[in-house]
Amino acid sequence: MLSYRHAFHAGNFADVLKHSVLTLVLEYMTRKEKGFYYIDSHSGAGMYQLADEYAQKTGEYKDGIAKLIGNNDLPEALQPFIDLVKDLNRESDELALYPGSPGIARQFTRRQDSAHLFELHPTDIEHLKEYSQRWNKSHVKQSDGYQGVLGLVPPPNRRGVVLIDPPYELKEDYLKAVRTIVNAYKKFATGTYILWYPVVKRELVEQMQDAFTKSEVRNLLQVEYCQQADTDEYGMTGTGLFIVNPPWQLSSQLDEILPYLKANLGNSESQYSVKQLIAE
Repeated sequence: MLSYRHAFHAGNFADVLKHSVLTLVLEYMTRKEKGFYYIDSHSGAGMYQLADEYAQKTGEYKDGIAKLIGNNDLPEALQPFIDLVKDLNRESDELALYPGSPGIARQFTRRQDSAHLFELHPTDIEHLKEYSQRWNKSHVKQSDGYQGVLGLVPPPNRRGVVLIDPPYELKEDYLKAVRTIVNAYKKFATGTYILWYPVVKRELVEQMQDAFTKSEVRNLLQVEYCQQADTDEYGMTGTGLFIVNPPWQLSSQLDEILPYLKANLGNSESQYSVKQLIAE
């Protein structure tokens, strides 16, 4: 379908959760000198201008990153992500730029690392190519990201972070994304996999959980933050992540981040959870 543009949603509450976790995972990977692959199945544009017509039309970032960027009481686990966004905006008097997942990965990849970015949307791929032009060791392809992931694992250095972040324009994406990780895991069981999902219909999330628990995947953490209670009405009420082989301290870091998000972005209906869905 290729109608989805993340520019409408950049910096919203779902991005804050996803990107704060991605920041912590990548920071953890750089603690070792040995290089790693970063593989992004649905990369988007790379960087977003919050003043453009897309972000301004929805204003979703105003109820997300904009409510956190100036806070002085941030939990330690959220600080790296907020510092990264602040640094990108250091030459502006206001919040002007918001990084997509490639924009975050670019801040962490070193000479020994490489980034592999996939995007199909004809407009976003051009933005992504332009953004990545001077990013050494970045590889941008306008091709199917699911197949791209499977074609790149295991990486030669046997260290990797895979982010699968589809638009879920099709219901089939929910199980297709899980199957991609299950198949990648068979080839590369020690990689860290992050799968983002929206909470639109609870039964679709339950189908993903069921597919994972019936698979060979081990050490799977599930984190969820919902702004509103589940509903049968159309629209995203919450967001979540499945994380395979998370850094050992990530669960406790989420125990800091999630209550803070509820207090600063949420309301009386908001709720969150962190659970080890599959043991090591």
